[in-house]
Amino acid sequence: MRILVADKLSEQTLRDLGARGHECISEPGLGAEDLPAHIRGHDALVVRSTKVPRAVFEAADRLVLVIRAGAGTNTIDTDAAAERGVFVCNVPGRNAAAVAELTLGLLLAIDRRIPDNVSDLRAGRWDKTGYARADGLLGKTMGIVGLGSIGLLVAERAAAFGIRVRSVAKDGRPREVAARAEELGIEMCDSLEELVAGADIVSLHVPASPTTHHLVDETLLARMRPGAILLNTSRGDVVDEAALLRALDEGRVRAGLDVYDGEPGSGRADWDSPLARHPAVVATHHIGASTDQAQRAIAQGVTELVDAFVAGEARDCVNLDPDRLGTIALTVRHLDRVGVLAQVLDRLSAAGLNVQHMVNRVFRGGLAAVAFIDVDGDASDELLASLREIPDVLGVSVVTLHPDGEAAP
Repeated sequence: MRILVADKLSEQTLRDLGARGHECISEPGLGAEDLPAHIRGHDALVVRSTKVPRAVFEAADRLVLVIRAGAGTNTIDTDAAAERGVFVCNVPGRNAAAVAELTLGLLLAIDRRIPDNVSDLRAGRWDKTGYARADGLLGKTMGIVGLGSIGLLVAERAAAFGIRVRSVAKDGRPREVAARAEELGIEMCDSLEELVAGADIVSLHVPASPTTHHLVDETLLARMRPGAILLNTSRGDVVDEAALLRALDEGRVRAGLDVYDGEPGSGRADWDSPLARHPAVVATHHIGASTDQAQRAIAQGVTELVDAFVAGEARDCVNLDPDRLGTIALTVRHLDRVGVLAQVLDRLSAAGLNVQHMVNRVFRGGLAAVAFIDVDGDASDELLASLREIPDVLGVSVVTLHPDGEAAP
């Protein structure tokens, strides 16, 4: 594949991809406005912080894969990619430890006023009396919003400081996450409102999405304890910044922030933020994932995604619909011979049925195979009989799917 790398990626990763026969064009200085003019002729695009707007997909002629060298994909127009059949994949979890470390660093910096200490000493001012006062973290309660890979690592580190950790109970949480939460002794609350009302520290670890936009608003901030600390190392638009600024001005909360709504999309820029300048805020430059350890892990993840894609697997793809779609699921057992599935698909097309998802697996020995085909529409008895009459088809069965994709009993 011909791969455009529009952000800085390790030289080792570029060499690894080149050794696999890929042509890598490294252009780390490209911005969102530059990409449409450079994307033609490339099969894949790798980005970190560079935004990928709709115009990139409209200008592309060969693009099939976009890789976000990180977890969040809110900087990529995934809808525009989906409309053109372009896979958008990410590298989740590889930077979790780095983000968790910064989260605890922000917390310590706020509690012990470390930035102000450093600033005064560098300016030649000694003020042990003024800086000798701090609450301390032992016995405090932290509410973690978003108990994924980062949230769990924050919980581990907070517990080591003697902090009591709580989160929100959630149905459908992966079994391994629930088991780890139980091991760590994380207490579960029934609602976000209950969580923040009982916390001295609230730490945000959720992705940017319509459901998390301004999750922390005026109402939620009003429920926080006086003097509580808000930590945000997730995404800027999770917080209503105007509401947070009012709460800071009134002395109701303190904050540790690594992300901001409308932050610059480049590595360096002139930028002014009343929130980042606020004396009750410890602010960093969206560097949560920016450790050498994390970047090496993410770079390795990029190579693994390319390898998987070449092998026919779109791993960690964020813009594919769930595996099971449609109204019925056909199971077609057949001899593994050329043309059998083509005849099946031809007859489905003739019946006006649209295939939503299909997987074909070969049985051990390579003589027979089975196709699982999710179809939008109804299969008549005549169609099923027609499918069973195809030479080399061994059997056809059908089940009705519920709207959530599960087979009806």
